[in-house]
Amino acid sequence: MPETRSFPVPDGLDGLRLDAAIARLFGLSRTTAADIIENGGATVDGKPAIKSDKVRAEQWLEVVLPPPPVPLGTVPTPVDALNVLYEDDDIIVVDKPVGVAAHPSPGWVGPTVVGALMAQGKWVAQTGGAEREGIVHRLDVGTSGVMVVARSERAYSRLKGAFRDREVNKRYHALVQGHPDPLRGTVDAPIDRHPTAPFKFAVVADGKPSITHYETLEAFRAATLLEVHLETGRTHQIRVHMSALRHPCVGDLQYGADPTLSGRLGLERQWLHAVRLGFTHPGTDEPVEFASPYPADLSHAIDVLRADSA
Repeated sequence: MPETRSFPVPDGLDGLRLDAAIARLFGLSRTTAADIIENGGATVDGKPAIKSDKVRAEQWLEVVLPPPPVPLGTVPTPVDALNVLYEDDDIIVVDKPVGVAAHPSPGWVGPTVVGALMAQGKWVAQTGGAEREGIVHRLDVGTSGVMVVARSERAYSRLKGAFRDREVNKRYHALVQGHPDPLRGTVDAPIDRHPTAPFKFAVVADGKPSITHYETLEAFRAATLLEVHLETGRTHQIRVHMSALRHPCVGDLQYGADPTLSGRLGLERQWLHAVRLGFTHPGTDEPVEFASPYPADLSHAIDVLRADSA
């Protein structure tokens, strides 16, 4: 389904041709932007326009976007549990369920966030590597929680910069085995691919700098609930660092979790959830924060542990 988007022309696009401005705003080719205009899909201050018209800051631009293109390897697949927490012309914030990848990748044949949004007819920025359009950060397939996707080129560029410069507040809750000592601490240990296991990562001497802060929220007989704050964003970072402390995430069999405890709690994945995500909105420059409650399987595990501790 076509989608209509409308907003004022940003200062940075003042003086550009209309086709160039639309291409920049949505990460489109100039040819696609010109086709939209020539088919009557763009107005400036409510009036029809041609592709060579120059736009001015604060003029009101309305664009009718055609159905989103399907990137190579991306299958539009509905995901009922993928809840959209917020959306505007720049970003879509989703509550990603377990079992859904951020984007297509080699060997993954299941649903993706990109594919799910396309199945809903939602445009995402076409900027980014092949099959990763709009994705500025990722959550593991087995990790649930809040995640932001860029819808405009402006948002993609600014959010990628914010993640790179550590200006994004990422908070996770992790249920780990045992009881970390001290109760609050920092893991500063480099991470890179595991030297022998191709799909794992590990703390290695020449790895990329990786810093994880944790704080105890609640202790049970067999496990501890932590709040985790990441300074860096390496693949599997929390899982690798917790395993390195000998306190792997409960249910994370790949990184050494006890399968007996996982089974008793009814877990079929690691107990790791992205609970909050805060950043400066790339369009308004205002601080925003979004939150995700625990899904049913993680809540059930906590209830079992509390009952056992009582």
